[in-house]
Amino acid sequence: MKTILPEIIHEDNHILAVNKPTGMLVQGDKTGDESILDAMKRFIKERDGKPGQVFLGLPHRLDRPVSGVLVLAKTSKALSRLAASFRDGGAEKIYWAAVEAPPDPPEGWLTDWLRKDEKTNTSHLVGAECRGAKEARLSYKLIGASKRYWLVELRLLTGRHHQIRAQMAGMGCPIKGDLKYGARRSNPGGGIHLHARRLVLPHPVREGSIFLTAPLPPDAVWQAFPQI
Repeated sequence: MKTILPEIIHEDNHILAVNKPTGMLVQGDKTGDESILDAMKRFIKERDGKPGQVFLGLPHRLDRPVSGVLVLAKTSKALSRLAASFRDGGAEKIYWAAVEAPPDPPEGWLTDWLRKDEKTNTSHLVGAECRGAKEARLSYKLIGASKRYWLVELRLLTGRHHQIRAQMAGMGCPIKGDLKYGARRSNPGGGIHLHARRLVLPHPVREGSIFLTAPLPPDAVWQAFPQI
C-alpha cells in the first residue's frame, strides 16, 4: 500500500517543510512502517528525476502521535544550521493542544524538571535535585473552548522529551487521547490532539526568517472550537 504523502507547506533549494499527519513516523523505527523521511525522499527522486540518492536531513522531530509543521533539510549545510537553530533556541515553536480540563490560571508560564524513563518512553516531573532531571520551560494561553475540551496555545522555550505532554498533564490538563499522560481514553488510530501549529526560524542560507503554519487536521474535535 502506497503511503499518503504529507502536504508540502514550503519548499526551496534548502528546506522542505511539510504538515505531518497524526500517526505517521518521522524517521524509520523497528515497526518497519514507512516514515516521512523515506516517503519524501522517494517523492523528490521521482518528481525531479534524480538518478542518485536524495539527501534529506532531520534538524528536529515530532512524536508519532503529534501532527503539524515538520522541517526537513535538503542540504548538509542547511541541516547543520537548522539543527543549531533548534538546539540554541533560535526557532520559535508554537503548538496547539486540545486538553481535557481548563488551565488555571488561563495564561502563564510553566517551569518544571523532567526525567525521561527509557523503559516506558515517558517523561515525569521530578525535583531539580533528581539525577537526570532537565529543566523544561514553556508558556501557555487558553485561546478557545468547546463543549468538552479546551484549546491551549503553547510556546516551547526548551525542547525536552514529551515536554508539552508531561507538563500539561502535570497541571491537570492532559491532552485529548494521550493515555500515557492521563487522558480519559485513546483516540482512534492512536494519535493525540497536539499540533505543531507555527514555526518561525532563521533561514539557513538566506537573510531573514521563515514563517511556517500548518493547517489543523480535518478532525471534529478541532473543528468544534468556534474560535478557529
